[in-house]
Order: sequence, then C-alpha cells, then structure tokens
Amino acid sequence: MSQTSVREHEDQVERLLEEAYDLLKRREIESAAQRLEHALSIDFDNAEVVTSLKYVNFWRDRQATAATVTDRFERAEYLHSQWRLFHGFVERVGSPCEKCLYAIRHHVFGQTLEHYGSLFEESGGTDAELLLRIGRCYKGMGAYDRAVHFYEQSAASRRDDPEVLAELADCYALVNEVQKSKAFFREAFFVGAQRIDIAALESQMIMRLVEKVRESGYDGPAMLEWVPVFGVLFGVFTVKRELRSIEYGRLKQTIYALEREYSDAREPDTILRARLLNRYFWLIDHYVNTNEDQSKIEEVLLKIRSLDPKVFHQYTT
Repeated sequence: MSQTSVREHEDQVERLLEEAYDLLKRREIESAAQRLEHALSIDFDNAEVVTSLKYVNFWRDRQATAATVTDRFERAEYLHSQWRLFHGFVERVGSPCEKCLYAIRHHVFGQTLEHYGSLFEESGGTDAELLLRIGRCYKGMGAYDRAVHFYEQSAASRRDDPEVLAELADCYALVNEVQKSKAFFREAFFVGAQRIDIAALESQMIMRLVEKVRESGYDGPAMLEWVPVFGVLFGVFTVKRELRSIEYGRLKQTIYALEREYSDAREPDTILRARLLNRYFWLIDHYVNTNEDQSKIEEVLLKIRSLDPKVFHQYTT
C-alpha cells in the first residue's frame, strides 16, 4: 500500500473515531458502534479503535438490560451502578482511551440525568435524594459548577449526612474552592467516616490522602477512620469551626464512651484508636478556639501520647 493510501486510511479512521465520540455524547450508542466497527474493518490493529469498541460494547449490553427496566428511578440506579463496574473493566482492558471515556461519561450520566431530572420535576423540586443524584450526574459529565449547585441544595437539608458532605467537599475541590473543600471533608469524616463512599470521590486532594493512609497499612473500614487523622497530621484538614455548646457536650460524651470501649477491648482496636484520635483533635481545636486553660490542652495531649506515641510526635512537631 502506498504512503498516500496509508495516510488516507489513517485519516478515515480518525474521522470515524471522532464521529463515534460525538454520537456517544449525543447518546446514540448504536450509531457510534457502527462507526467504530467500520473503523475496525479499515484498521483492525488500531489500538484506539479496538479499545473504544470494547468500551462501547460493554455499554451496549447494559443499555439492552436498562431498556427492560420500566421504573425510571431504578433504570437510572442500574446505569449508575454499572459505571462502578465499568471502572474495573477499563482497568482490565488496559491503556485507557481518554477521548472515548470522556464521551461515554456524557452518554451514561446524560441518560441518568434525564431520568433523575424528570423525577425531580415531578417531585416539586424538593427531594434531597434526587438533588444528590443530579449533582452526581453533572459531576460525572465534568460540569462541576452545576454539580456544586445541586450538592449544596442537597446538603442544606441533610447537614448531618457524611455522604452528601463528602461529595460536596470533593466537588468544591474540583472547582478550586479549596478552603470549603477542606472544611466539608473534615466535617464529613467527623460525622460518620464509615458512611463515606471513597469510590465516589475524584479530587486529587482526597485521593492523595487516601493513598497515604493505605501506604501506612490501613485499608477497608479502618482506612476510612484514619483518613481524618492523617488529614490533620499532613495539614490537609486545616479549616476548622467552633463547636456549639450542644456539640461540645456530645463530643465529650462520645470521647468518654470510646475511651471505655477501647480500654475494655481484649486487643488493641485500630478503628477505635483512630476515632478517639480524631475526636481528641477536635477537642483540642475547641479548647484553642475558646481560649481554654492550657492545662486542658495538655491533658488531651497526654491522652494522645498514651494512645499512640507516633501520632503524638507527628502532631506536636
């Protein structure tokens, strides 16, 4: 084949790829698949074509299953759940094709947004759960400013929901609202670390922190509890607020209960230790903010040193 013919074939494949990606963004997956199959018939060794067709075929199968689900909410939930599985599929395929992934994000989250959006309108625009899901859709499509708007509305009526707070914090980080992000992440992990879905978070700030925790040997449920501890030690969770009197009383009660539970445990419990350390940090911050006597701070520091000398050293140096 002459160089001219080779170049013509390359140009044709490139054009078919771009058409396929545009069709995916418009949620026309069958037409996109046809373009990719045509491109493959021209150049069956083209890595981008092969990978993109694998991605599209994954979603064609899911599309067929989704079409059998009559309830719009359940259909949207199914598609969102498959997005999680798709991450693993992409890793197994290897050498990710970013252009196709971007187009597929618009295809999948565009569909889920359509379902959640229509249900939201029917609900009268007050359903906090749908607000959260719409925020996720916009985030999935890379429309982070729009996502923040819906996350904020959801958080307004679910102020003590760590899942919502963490996802709002994550989105704040993605729009470079760093101070807000740090404040909401700190709050979310304090309210309920075990209810935070790490897989739903994307910002580099939290991902680097999670990686540090895992490198230190913590994973699973323990990892979630140690994230806020490392967040303090590595200077990530630096934005603090003053506790209300009722919150201070609740914090003291929680610390007392955790101390008893930890001392009664037959073996050292790494989850309880992390929870205690995080609450000790909050208590010290409260004492500093309210100009309490230094002796109270020293008392808490002694507890931290007794509980975990390594953390005490990192915290005080």
